[in-house]
Amino acid sequence: MFLPDKLRRLLQKYIRTQKKTAGAVFTPQTGKPLDKSNTWRDMKALCESTGVEPGKVFPRNLRHLFARTYYTLEKDLSRLADILGHSSVNTTRIYTAESGRIHARQVERMVLVLTT
Repeated sequence: MFLPDKLRRLLQKYIRTQKKTAGAVFTPQTGKPLDKSNTWRDMKALCESTGVEPGKVFPRNLRHLFARTYYTLEKDLSRLADILGHSSVNTTRIYTAESGRIHARQVERMVLVLTT
């Protein structure tokens, strides 16, 4: 797993503070590892507090957000596929698909001159 240095340092500090030597880094009060339902519930609670439509927010969206952001910055689909653990670049394309609105904006920026 690749982590920015600053995030890695923050996680190391958190682990020292929590006196963790093994196992899951983040655990609820039960001490068991977090699962999708914990993350989903927390994301829905954040939606309510920020006014975001809960039906549009899912833990998997974070993975898609990472993929789109990485691709926007690097434009390297093959490397992104490696990072995401995809055996096929075609799977990765799903994460980076752009909307028709984005394509239309790009065409407009090209300032094509049409004559009739």
